[in-house]
Amino acid sequence: MGTCRRRICGQQVFGLGINRTERLPGPVVQWRRAPPVTLTAARQSRIRTGFPGSWLSLTGSTTVAPTAGVTPYGFWHHVAVTERTRRDLCPGLLRPWIADDGALVRVRVPGGIVPVAALGALVEVARAYGDGSVHLTSRANLQVRGIEHDGGRLPGAVVAGIVATGLVPSASHELVRNILASPLTGRSGGRADLRPVVAGLDALLCAEPRLTALTGRFLFVLDDGRGDLVERDLDLGLVALGPDTAQLRAGTSAWGPVVRLDGAAAALTGLAVRFAGLAGNRPDSPWHVDELPGSGAALLGSVLDRADRTRVSTPPPALGRIVQDDGRVAVHLAVPGGRVDAAVLDEVRALGAGEIVVTPHRTLLVPDLENA
Repeated sequence: MGTCRRRICGQQVFGLGINRTERLPGPVVQWRRAPPVTLTAARQSRIRTGFPGSWLSLTGSTTVAPTAGVTPYGFWHHVAVTERTRRDLCPGLLRPWIADDGALVRVRVPGGIVPVAALGALVEVARAYGDGSVHLTSRANLQVRGIEHDGGRLPGAVVAGIVATGLVPSASHELVRNILASPLTGRSGGRADLRPVVAGLDALLCAEPRLTALTGRFLFVLDDGRGDLVERDLDLGLVALGPDTAQLRAGTSAWGPVVRLDGAAAALTGLAVRFAGLAGNRPDSPWHVDELPGSGAALLGSVLDRADRTRVSTPPPALGRIVQDDGRVAVHLAVPGGRVDAAVLDEVRALGAGEIVVTPHRTLLVPDLENA
């Protein structure tokens, strides 16, 4: 049974095997081969749209009369149901997703930081074995898709080629390196340089055997205090309060202690280990912090007030030339369709940078340029 997703009046409706969705009154969402139940019979999280991983996931196939989703205006409202029946299947290199156009491989790049040479090598893999492009994701990761496969198994040359890029440093932990950070951190604006926190967190995650139990959807979000990521849904994260301190976060609404940035990676790793222990490794285990009984408070032990300095908001950086704090320049490039092909790669190389930063807006920052 396939998964379908449909928007009605600005809300997202998620489900498995949905045949029909109608405007109220008389809404019906048909799930095949089962007696009718209502959404109120399922264990639910808060009503929210767009939460990562909040698919309607009930045991068996049901017919849902969405009485829990009726708004005062008479339209369907997405209700995030957190009851799981399987572990997640979020793809990686060693666990590709088999789509209609072939196998899809996701390569996680913490903080969106990618050496230009590695990006070029990945584009070559995509040209030789995939659809010719490296696809950017909204979590600032990279994907290669359209790869021929043998019953779900990738050709050895594809695996070897992607490993040779240096972007998959840990086979055991490749799925858990989901670290999103303010793209311009340490270069332009923001209260703190979070690049050392990103690197330290990635190293600690990969060194902790217990964290292989995290799902491929578990997300760390690090906002450097400018407020560009503070509204993103997350599992664990922080917001910088100054150059040396940040307030921790657990789940979308729980705020934790203020910590020094030089200890933030260890603090976040400790919370992730605690989550893995509370969630377990069963087919019905939670995928996200908000799915735990008690949500983020269950990890933090006690919830603190949100610091006033975290109440900030900044739009995405404008495309084009950005003057960095050190006087050098970053160029923010549009990437049509979020697809890095040979032409986009040539544009990046022509600027002469050593690395790029993938943004959650599916664009590229080319930083540290002397003459741009």
